[in-house]
Amino acid sequence: MNSSQPPILRDKRYDLESLFVPENMLREARRQKKIPEGEIPQICILDPDGDIVSNLLLIGRAEANPCWACYHTQLYNFQYEEIEFGVIGCAVGASFAVLIAEELFASGCRLLISVTSSGMIQPKQSPPFFVLIEKAFRDEGTSYHYLPPSEYAHIHHELLGKLDKAFPELIVPVYRGATWTTDAPFRETSTAIEQAKSQGILAVEMEASALYAFAQASNNAVVCFAHVTNQMGRLEGDFEKGIENGSRDALKLIAATARSCLSMNEC
Repeated sequence: MNSSQPPILRDKRYDLESLFVPENMLREARRQKKIPEGEIPQICILDPDGDIVSNLLLIGRAEANPCWACYHTQLYNFQYEEIEFGVIGCAVGASFAVLIAEELFASGCRLLISVTSSGMIQPKQSPPFFVLIEKAFRDEGTSYHYLPPSEYAHIHHELLGKLDKAFPELIVPVYRGATWTTDAPFRETSTAIEQAKSQGILAVEMEASALYAFAQASNNAVVCFAHVTNQMGRLEGDFEKGIENGSRDALKLIAATARSCLSMNEC
């Protein structure tokens, strides 16, 4: 054991398979909860704030997937612009997001889209706006179980290329750039924020670097967006997302992403 390293970096063997795999947990959940075998949508959404799920349920557009065997969450099916999606709400933070991502891909998902509420670092414009996350600064723990240490985790370059011209008709602008993924949102100190600014980071969020590390290690398709909705509460009247708590604009973004992938046979 190399005691000079922190525990999270010790004894990692990135070439070895895990002995505990999502398929086994899903198997036991089906047995215990009497959940039938079945399909989930090939395109799934992580909705950490839960606004998309809440709005879809409010207007009667989503139904619980009877075959989803996760112990911790409910997967809802819905159609939007003639595309079938699955969505899970309130999977907040790197560890929870990756746990759910593992289970989704083990269950038949082929493309995962995450849209997470984020705090502004660089003032591109007044919130709200979106950032297509090209890379995420790894200031969390989960990614280090999937990839060796590095500053950033990146979206797959081919997947990024497919999204070059995906968003010209959206009302809310979509920028491209880097975010800072943190495990501790209430420890965003002035020093940390200035360091993020110096690297050109646009926003701070809680999932992207871990999701991209998982995607790279497992060769799965994951696209992460930051929905920049606030300036970390430093202004009164902050955290306004837009119509239907931002879910309308987020769904348009998600549909545009899915269409680009579908047209390129990504899914």
